[in-house]
Amino acid sequence: MEQTQAQDSIIRMQGIHKYYRMGEETLHVLKDVNLTVDRGDFVAILGPSGSGKSTLMNIIGCMDIPEDGEYYLDGVPIHHCDDARLTDIRNHKIGFIFQKYQLIPKYSVLQNIAMPILIRGETRREAEAQCMETIRLLGLSERLSHKPSELSGGQQQRVAIARALVGHPSILLADEPTGALDSATGREVLQLFVELNRMGNTIIMITHDEKVAAYARRTLHIVDGQIS
Repeated sequence: MEQTQAQDSIIRMQGIHKYYRMGEETLHVLKDVNLTVDRGDFVAILGPSGSGKSTLMNIIGCMDIPEDGEYYLDGVPIHHCDDARLTDIRNHKIGFIFQKYQLIPKYSVLQNIAMPILIRGETRREAEAQCMETIRLLGLSERLSHKPSELSGGQQQRVAIARALVGHPSILLADEPTGALDSATGREVLQLFVELNRMGNTIIMITHDEKVAAYARRTLHIVDGQIS
């Protein structure tokens, strides 16, 4: 059963714990994490390697579930969902943006961008038609037939952002989105995030870089599995 969110929060986590068992040892990765993200927010989760930020990202992105605690995404109790429900939520409510783009090499720009809509069962014609506004927004209209290998790193990341946007997800979840880019191109991508946020998109960005985190409206620090 879905729950009405307090005020206008799109993410609410309470008392989240995550453990990994390694032989006879138990690694406590997330420790009593409490997190609220409002609709239209732009949040950076900043932490060094080993801080627990990747595990937290996996739980936010419904790729994993906590052992303890409650997680509501857009009113859905994620902590009670089975694998099939989690897959459906990932496809409808989360737009993923990865450091390495994760584009399909043999597909064109248009085919890569349309993929989330095709997965929902739309026809190719319907999916491609739904993509055009986002394609224009991202400045990719002249690149539709290109393969990823024919694009620069910045262009590939724009394709990845367009793919994340086309399904109108509840949140955009970006994992080190400028990690594979040079400084100038990285700043262009981050400025694009700022513009997308001004348009109303809710963005959560995982990073280890304070300069990258500075583009967000607010920054949360994660250290030893705890948010400060």
